[in-house]
Formats: sequence, C-alpha cells, structure tokens
Amino acid sequence: MPVLDQLGRPQRSLRLSVTDRCNLRCTYCMPEADYTWLPKQDILTFDETVRLVSRFMAAGVDRVRVTGGEPLIRQDLAVLVQMLAGLGLRDLALTTNGIHLPEQGSALRDAGIRRVTISLDTLQRDRFRALAGRDRLDAVLAGIDHARQLGFEQIKLNTVVIRDRNDDELVALCDYAESVGAELRFIEYMDVGGATQWDRTQVVPRHEILARLGDAFGGVEPVSDRDWAPADRYRLGTGLIVGVISSTTEPFCRTCDRTRLTADGMWYTCLYARDGIDLRSALRAGADDGELSGLIERVWAGRRDRAAEDRLALRESRRALAGADELRTNPHLEMHKRGG
Repeated sequence: MPVLDQLGRPQRSLRLSVTDRCNLRCTYCMPEADYTWLPKQDILTFDETVRLVSRFMAAGVDRVRVTGGEPLIRQDLAVLVQMLAGLGLRDLALTTNGIHLPEQGSALRDAGIRRVTISLDTLQRDRFRALAGRDRLDAVLAGIDHARQLGFEQIKLNTVVIRDRNDDELVALCDYAESVGAELRFIEYMDVGGATQWDRTQVVPRHEILARLGDAFGGVEPVSDRDWAPADRYRLGTGLIVGVISSTTEPFCRTCDRTRLTADGMWYTCLYARDGIDLRSALRAGADDGELSGLIERVWAGRRDRAAEDRLALRESRRALAGADELRTNPHLEMHKRGG
C-alpha cells in the first residue's frame, strides 16, 4: 500500500534534479546576474542517486522525471538513466531545453528515456534571446526535430506564458507543436524560486488562454483523462490537444503527488517549500535502506503542503516568493536547483 499524506495524497512522482547548472538564463527562472552554485562535493554520485530513488520507490514512487537545471549538462547522464531504468520504474522521462539532444538524445533513448519534455517559450529569435538570455533558438528547434526523428514515445513542449512578453504567440506555438507531432502545454507564470521579477499583472490565467485558443481554433473542450498530472488537457476545435498548468490562479494542490530531490540530496515535498529534508547527510552517515525508507515514509505521512493555495489567498498583496538577497543566502529556494 502506498503511503498517504495528511490530505490522502500518495507519493507517485519524483522530480529528480541532477544538476543546478543551466546553459540558459530564462527570466522566469534565472534572471539574476550571479548565483550560488552547489558545491561539487555535495552532488550525489550516481550510486547514491539510484539508492535514494529505490527508497522513494519503496514508498510508492513509480514515475521519475530527470530534470535540473539543464540535465544534459550532467556528465555521462545516459549512464545514470540506464541505472535508473534498471530499477523497474513504470515511467522514466526527461525535461530539457533540448540544446544538447542532437548529441545525447540517441544514447538517452537507448538507456531508457521514453518521454521528453522540451521548453519552448517563443518562436521568434530576438524574443528568445530576451527571454532566455542566450541566442539559442535554432539549437532548441534542432533538438526538437532530433527528438522527433529518434521516435520517443511522447514529446511535449512547455511554454511559460508571460503577458506582453510572449502571450501573442499562443496560436503560432499550437501550429508549430502540431507540425512536429508534439503536445503543447501552456504554464502560468509562477511566483516561485528564482522568479524575482514576478508580478501578478504578468500572469495570463487559464481562462484567458482557453478563451483565446477557442476563438482561434473554433472551440475548446476538456479532455477527461486527468490522472493526478499537473496539466488540464483540452481538445481544440481542430482536434489538437493542448494542456494548461494553472498553478498560479487555479492550484491543483489537493491532487499533487509530486516530490522533488535536488542534485545534492535535499528533498522537498512542495515546489514552494522553504525547507527540505537532507537525505544526503543521512545517506553518507551510514543510514541503511530501512532507515532511509522510514524517514521518507514518515515525512510524507505528515505532509500537509498546499502552498499554491496559500499563495492564491494573498490576492493583491502577492509578490515573488523570494527576493534576490534571500536566494543568495538560501539557494535551495531556486527552482533550477529543485526541478520544476
């Protein structure tokens, strides 16, 4: 029987961050000039990572998403993926910006990655440079094309929608996703982690996204197949299916089965959590499998997290979760450290 938290939620999905480094500087994630990086000696080895994942599996996790930072920066990532695949997970997926997929995609697919999610916030080169801090749109598009050629079971594209920055591209992004056989997911701009420039006026809520898509594509109908996933899915009038993740305006806390492990072994039971559990120290202090499993099960059984709902209640007083000064003193608050 899976362990349930205080709201009856099982722990099924683990976001596994393998690095806090990234080769882009997206404004909604890493807008500052300087960052405090995790010490190399604190980064989990592959063996340590696999052992902890096996303990999460004992507590009910059967889906792992490899993330970062940008996970393809982690050296020999395909080796780790093969080790994880050997644990017998029901699902092993990857989130990436796609830049290094042409060089690594084949090895990752062969190692066990079946589903890939690629971030794509704009199709305009100048706008990409402004949003991502780097002139790499062509590289991202090449990565998407390569993923399609490799034949992954599923390719998704994630778009963070920011008012007056890229919200005029909803239709163009849908058309592009259809052209490459990918499912597009629009994500409301979140006030979490490194989003130090977040302002509620920049959020384009789900109802507005759907209204615009309905006008452009001849209607929108819900697809009733939600299985604790963060995205609500909709079929447009043309038949295209898109997803919307509305963490900011219509939180899904009551059905959240996700948990997050950083590259240095800090465990967070909520993306908004200010404090985590240091599993690396327990591991390196000699805790056996039973002790590690017991710790994970006790923490999850006591979980009450519904932070996105709490943030929603702030209404007009709502500001970015953390400022740049706080992130320098508590870098684990960064989303690129704990995996989005």
